[in-house]
Amino acid sequence: MVTRIAPLIVILFALQGCTSQNSTTSIAVVIAGKSFNLELELDQQSRAKGMMHRTSIPENSGLLFVFPDAVERSFWMKNCFVNIDLIFLDSRGTITAVHEMPIEPPQSEEETDFQYEGRLNHYWSQGPARFAIELASGSISQLRLQVNDRITLDLPYLKSIAR
Repeated sequence: MVTRIAPLIVILFALQGCTSQNSTTSIAVVIAGKSFNLELELDQQSRAKGMMHRTSIPENSGLLFVFPDAVERSFWMKNCFVNIDLIFLDSRGTITAVHEMPIEPPQSEEETDFQYEGRLNHYWSQGPARFAIELASGSISQLRLQVNDRITLDLPYLKSIAR
């Protein structure tokens, strides 16, 4: 009898408790040889919130946005209080764009929501994106990530859980 050993899987799934009563689903992802625990943003509400109102990103963590389709996308730094590195990926896990997003000045009391949102920079996916990853500032350069690099994800599973 021949015993086969399953190949090393770089994606692990786990539930991570939050400081609130809610729990957040997270996934372990290896990017350029370094392990990250990424919170999954699977629905419109969680994707819209993203890193809003956070003041830090714990080491080796971040967010993985999973969309139900691949289209041109843009992110902004609305109500974000920490610098963020952004990586857009297509349906195959290939990087389409990388951005270093600095904190934007907060909305002033004199600004309407329309004025505030109108002055925020947009960071584009440069093609259809099915996934986006947000990491701590400096991660892109530390990991030496570039357009056309590939990040290994469990694509069938992630595509099946996007809402």
